[in-house]
Amino acid sequence: MTTVIRGHDIEALVVGVTLLGSGGGGDSRAFGRILQRRLGSGDLELLDASDVGHGYLTPVGVVGATSVLTEKLPSGSEFAAAVHAVSRWTGHAVSGLMSLEAGGLNGLSALVGAVDLGLPFVDADLMGRALPRLDQFTWAVAGRSLTPCALSEPGGEVIVVDHIDPAGLERAVRSFVVHTGGWAVLALAPTPAAAATADAVNGSLARALALGRAHANLPVTAAPADVAEALGGRLLGGGRVDEVARYGVRPHGPGGAFGRGSVCVVDGSTRAVIRIEAENEYLMAMVDGEPVVTTPDLVCVLDLRTLQPIAVDAIRTGDEVLVLALPGPDWWRHRDRISHVGPRAFGLTCEPLLLEAS
Repeated sequence: MTTVIRGHDIEALVVGVTLLGSGGGGDSRAFGRILQRRLGSGDLELLDASDVGHGYLTPVGVVGATSVLTEKLPSGSEFAAAVHAVSRWTGHAVSGLMSLEAGGLNGLSALVGAVDLGLPFVDADLMGRALPRLDQFTWAVAGRSLTPCALSEPGGEVIVVDHIDPAGLERAVRSFVVHTGGWAVLALAPTPAAAATADAVNGSLARALALGRAHANLPVTAAPADVAEALGGRLLGGGRVDEVARYGVRPHGPGGAFGRGSVCVVDGSTRAVIRIEAENEYLMAMVDGEPVVTTPDLVCVLDLRTLQPIAVDAIRTGDEVLVLALPGPDWWRHRDRISHVGPRAFGLTCEPLLLEAS
């Protein structure tokens, strides 16, 4: 069944993609407001690959320092510039867009691009949640090239990158955005629809919308266990944030370094200590020193009073929170894939601990 997004769905979609961000992926509210204005009284369908037939799909999204977006908003031309550049380079016309990443702001950014370009949007993406590196795209893990691709930054500069592996592309993209506007739109090569979605996570935004709607139907006074059940997850506990530790930058992966930290929550009922290890996203939760859930499943921290998700960079000592675990994308559960996004991919010496498969 086709999922249709209308203006009144945007708030739920923002919450849903934020939950899929597992504390990361950037603030989706700005793109939520942009999408609201773009849609107006219209709507946008989330299509399957079969709906675009033999056409070519291009995955698009925002890369770089997403926090800069609150200070340097898109002009509206970045998506068109990147898509047109990679289309000219490859000689293939783009028939539709899909997303680079379903979690955080990129869950919405590609929708904005589709509306701006007047193109269909296929509900498929290359992560199914938020992850920090380009070499963690499903295409890269499946052994497919990420180039040629195009980058368009808010000052109007556009570059095309070709003949480089995913690790090299990660370095090239970070270098480009550091020396330009801090962020850019990335458009991967137009790819036949069936092939584009074969090595992708399908249906992530439909899931995000369902999560957001379930969240919206919760009363603010909902019991913690009811919140977890409504969202299809597991309650790990709830209470006051006792400590937020920032360890500084730790090198990892081909792209450079990310800030590492941890959050300790003391459960208000059992007094158990819930410790969450984090980088750009929440990566692993332990209860009284025992790991209970890890990436690629989703660790979500919600404000106890408002039930709104709290990002890694926004959580503070003294916050009253709920800690939940939601199932991650099934795509990553395969033994040949999970090593790319499991705890050891982030330097955590723990085997993956996942919720029961849906």
